[in-house]
Amino acid sequence: MAEQLRTLVVDDEEGVRFFLSETLRRSGHHALTAASGEEALERLRETPFDLLLLDLKLGGSVDGLRVLEAVRWRWPETMVIMLTAHGSLDSAVAAIREGVDHYLLKPVDATQLRQAIQRVLERRKQLGAGLPLATQTRVLQRGPFSIDLQTHEVTRDGEQLELTPREFKLLAALMENAHRVVPPPELVQTVMDYDPEHMHEARQIIRWYIHTLRRKVEPDPEKPRYIVNVRGIGYRFEA
Repeated sequence: MAEQLRTLVVDDEEGVRFFLSETLRRSGHHALTAASGEEALERLRETPFDLLLLDLKLGGSVDGLRVLEAVRWRWPETMVIMLTAHGSLDSAVAAIREGVDHYLLKPVDATQLRQAIQRVLERRKQLGAGLPLATQTRVLQRGPFSIDLQTHEVTRDGEQLELTPREFKLLAALMENAHRVVPPPELVQTVMDYDPEHMHEARQIIRWYIHTLRRKVEPDPEKPRYIVNVRGIGYRFEA
């Protein structure tokens, strides 16, 4: 690995922590560990990490989702891979909704871990490079909104909006496809480069991003006028 990633491994099983951290160090990471959610929060309080390997079901009062929520607030650019022995759809969706970059089921072998990290790195590079939208224009304009696809600047009535990379991709995709209703699986693929197995999963995932985006672009998020839900089909941008 060309760059040394500063990585935090959070798991309450000593054997798992040792295996993961040693695998990471052999791949060139600067790896530290935390045995609980409380210890992870303490480490994350003042120290940024490039990558977080996080067990979903931690013992104690602070579980993996609590740690994930904290790192997304404190260090939003940190890449997060969630690890769990409980691979239910609900737990996966809850983690993805909070912004997890990848999701692996235990037990994880060294090859799976390295492949997951590589996919996350490639996906982050794509996010940083901008949107691969099929358009010849650098700026999308619909109603009061203007999006610069190169600088990632978004304005509404001339006022700049602060969007996360995924919120930016979602808004750009909806604006570019304003002529039609976009189904949830397509939006999840665009926003996260992830193919949901079921329509229910796609709806659960994209609902969170629609919610956060509406809070930033709608005058009244409870009565949206720009990002409209078409029941049973998907979402449409109106302006």
